[in-house]
Amino acid sequence: MRTSDIRKQYLEFIQQKGHSIVPSAPLVPENDPTTLFTGSGMQPIIPYLLGEPHPLGNRITDSQKCFRAQDIEEVGDNRHTTFFEMLGNWSFGDPASPDGIGAAGYFKQEQIPWMWEFLTDEIGLDPENLYFTCFRGNEALGIPRDTESAALWQKLFATRGIQAGIGEDSERDGIRAGEKIFYYSEKKNWWSRAGVPENMPEGEPGGPDTEIFWDFGTKLGLHERSAWKDDPCHVNCDCGRFMEIGNNVFMEYRKTADGFEKLAQRNVDFGGGLERLIAARRNDPDMFLGYLFDGLRRKIEELSGKKYGEDEKDTYAFRVLLDHLRAAVFLIADGVTPSNTDQGYVLRRLLRRSVRFADTLGIPAQLLSRCVVPVVSQYHDAYSYLTEKQGAIIDVIDGEEKKFRETLVRGMKELEKRLNERVCTRKDAFELFSTYGFPFELTQEIAKEKGAVVDEAEFRKEMEQHQELSRSGAQQKFKGGLADASKKTVMLHTCTHLMLAGLRKYLGEHVHQAGSNITVERTRFDFTHKEKVSREVLDKVEAYVNKAIANGCTVTIEQMPKEKARQAGVEGSFWEKYPEKVTVYQVTAPDGTVYSQELCGGPHVENTGMIVGHFKIIKEEASSAGVRRIKAVLE
Repeated sequence: MRTSDIRKQYLEFIQQKGHSIVPSAPLVPENDPTTLFTGSGMQPIIPYLLGEPHPLGNRITDSQKCFRAQDIEEVGDNRHTTFFEMLGNWSFGDPASPDGIGAAGYFKQEQIPWMWEFLTDEIGLDPENLYFTCFRGNEALGIPRDTESAALWQKLFATRGIQAGIGEDSERDGIRAGEKIFYYSEKKNWWSRAGVPENMPEGEPGGPDTEIFWDFGTKLGLHERSAWKDDPCHVNCDCGRFMEIGNNVFMEYRKTADGFEKLAQRNVDFGGGLERLIAARRNDPDMFLGYLFDGLRRKIEELSGKKYGEDEKDTYAFRVLLDHLRAAVFLIADGVTPSNTDQGYVLRRLLRRSVRFADTLGIPAQLLSRCVVPVVSQYHDAYSYLTEKQGAIIDVIDGEEKKFRETLVRGMKELEKRLNERVCTRKDAFELFSTYGFPFELTQEIAKEKGAVVDEAEFRKEMEQHQELSRSGAQQKFKGGLADASKKTVMLHTCTHLMLAGLRKYLGEHVHQAGSNITVERTRFDFTHKEKVSREVLDKVEAYVNKAIANGCTVTIEQMPKEKARQAGVEGSFWEKYPEKVTVYQVTAPDGTVYSQELCGGPHVENTGMIVGHFKIIKEEASSAGVRRIKAVLE
């Protein structure tokens, strides 16, 4: 069974249960400044779990591309990757019909047998190697233990002649003979956006989950071991014997001022790691030996002249390259390019780490881009757009390797000098970053290899000081959506802020910016609002902006403490992401009327009287769930 078969088989299996197949969302979330990447299968689905109607109905399924930058440092063992796919199915509502098919929703009685059927009958996993965990319950919070899920798993085991015992204290005592189902606390078997129940705000939905584990027995990666590092061993330990391959979330509670109550709309969310399911199907925990990596692994072996698995140090380097290059292909295809900020910085870090580990394997310079074709070929059936972008992806990787190698020798020499005292100061680390193109993490890794100490906290202080100077500099450029800094674009930038103030005035304070793109021809602005905005309201917003223009308002930019800005009512979203000092933009009329006051660093017109033309909203439409989009011009 090939990887594409497992993905296809899952989607078709769930489709037969009354689900609509939806495409994967991009790796870069649209209009979501809270996160750089789509990091889970659930992330694009959350609006629908919270009540937003899905255009394809109450049952959907997909294979979602995911990327987790926080796992970069973990890559190198047999199971960590930054890029992965999550197979998922969801129900947005309840109850289900008697047969569980075609109704508005379903719950545990349907979902758990479906997953058992898929795992055992569809892809052929041996039930003897399957283990399950359920929510232990919390009496203090009034949430009972999930005995229903445990009983369902137990019943399904019995259909295969397996008497599945239920364990209570496996974390303390280990797994006893015959135990297949285990209870864990909310730290392991509960889901909400805020984490454990105690951290959930009022109104937040959540619920217990039941997780699926595969037992690899004594096989661990490329080697056989008769003993595990953790004693006693249980399914949630980190010894390597067990791997979580799937998770069913049953969202059925809502937190209130008095505790928890049942939701009127109960939701189901299943997520299963494709790479992990393949590892279970092969009964080998080394995910890099799975089908997904076959072509790329062979290409790296060809380029390096080395064999995967023959040397421990080389195997580590292989795994870094296998993960990072695959992730880079998908990130570039989804529009990310190397830079020193945000998503671009993460991509640059992946590629520069790839260069380093390619060197350790003896791969000649400027050959990394040859690894693109095997990745594209492997994923062509599921993601055909990769083929269309293959040439561009090759150019980006080739260009970044060339650029990095041009600075690598000089930067390494500088780093060697600065490590003579076995300490790298914050200034050293920052200069290596800003002058020689060395990401801090790369400096940190090389220093660690040489037994040196890098003071990360001090480096971050140096970065913050540099950023503050940049913010207060006279030549600062606004990077949040402007295509350029031409006169017309700057005019539209100021108008866009005035438009947001008008939208908040006539629609309410729930309106916030969700993304913008401003060119010399027009402004495109996304904002949080669930319903279509009437032409009557749009006309009022237009009039608000044009009045501010006609009144010849003064535009000022001021730095102030973040808390002071918040207390003054300055508009801004996601305050926790801002430094302790913020830049506030304000538009004030001669009579003292404040038309707009918002977090923004420039550039703006100095006076609204400098704006040439009449502001006109030409289009208002949906952008995504809970987000509207306006296009406007100066005519």
